[in-house]
Amino acid sequence: MVRDQKTSPQRLGGLVVGNYCHDVLIRDGVVVGETLGGAVAFISAVLDGISIPYNLVSKVGPDFAYTTCRSPIVIPTSRTTLFHAHFDSDVDGNGNGDRVLKRVTVCDPIRASDLDTESKFGFGMAVGVGGEIKPETLERMVDVCDLVLVDIQALIREFDEDGTVKLVGLKESGFFHLLPRLGFLKASEEEAVYMDVEEVRQMCCVVVTHGKEGCNVYWKDGELEIKPFEANQVDPTGAGDSFLGGFVAGLVHGLLVPDAALVGNLFGSLTVAQIGLPKFDSRLLQRVKDEVQRRKLQFTTSHERQDDELRFVKPAGHEQFHASLDAAKVIPTCIPQECQWDLPSPPPRAVEKAILPQYAGQPKLVLNSIYEEKLHTVEDKP
Repeated sequence: MVRDQKTSPQRLGGLVVGNYCHDVLIRDGVVVGETLGGAVAFISAVLDGISIPYNLVSKVGPDFAYTTCRSPIVIPTSRTTLFHAHFDSDVDGNGNGDRVLKRVTVCDPIRASDLDTESKFGFGMAVGVGGEIKPETLERMVDVCDLVLVDIQALIREFDEDGTVKLVGLKESGFFHLLPRLGFLKASEEEAVYMDVEEVRQMCCVVVTHGKEGCNVYWKDGELEIKPFEANQVDPTGAGDSFLGGFVAGLVHGLLVPDAALVGNLFGSLTVAQIGLPKFDSRLLQRVKDEVQRRKLQFTTSHERQDDELRFVKPAGHEQFHASLDAAKVIPTCIPQECQWDLPSPPPRAVEKAILPQYAGQPKLVLNSIYEEKLHTVEDKP
């Protein structure tokens, strides 16, 4: 469960663990964009935007195509994890079809020995997407972090022979015995069916996200519903990751769990309104930080005296805090043309060939060597 307030995540910086990825976005069989991916990319965008200090442990291959604020570990003999995200416009009427994820290449796992055991961290985030986090890695994280938050996708994802992502039950994942040592376990509503929420909530706090419906927080003796923020969804990729980043940012700034979950919902809504890795307006970020600071000051004295149970109760002014965060979204968060299925600032052509070597020399027709499926580039659209 959440540890004593004396070891709250405000005391030290954080440790974020998970591999960067190359993401290829494919709508109706057509490649429409390539972007930096992996949960750590989305979480870093939020934590950096809200000025949360943290260390990052991530592995990539020498083909890694992007510049990041925190350098990953480069494995000379490996390739960067690559995902194809297939979207089908016909799944629903508004063109926001569900994803089918396929892992094309995979980088080395992150092992316990890759973590800094000499330091102690206020919080840790286990946020793998390609099976890179192992049970012994998570166990080392709970040893060196006061509070550990885990995205369930890091625990229950497995992969078919063709790389298609599939999910297994949490009890069969090899991580179940570590749940009593976790602070929070986050899952989407689709992932939540792979665990018994009633059972897991007795061991750690569970947060289940519901997209445009907000989220629910479950703990041993209760549950609560957290309101969403409206969003024009164009790409669901990374929404849960941004939620988790915002949630952690709220906790680090001293907010109670319900208020921190509002910050998470806010960043989730901002992320789905953009394609790929979001770009947050600096003015919006400053307004969010100001509102969070004001909210923290309202409870500085009383918060220190609250026990673990009271940290989950919606405090007075919760609805007003939602309204103030909602008002911050009035500032434009992206240039309109960036909110199309046409990613801004794609990698150079030489880098594209490194990411997608099977595309090289075939600008009009792409043959995926792993799936044996034909993929057209966006220029082929009539």
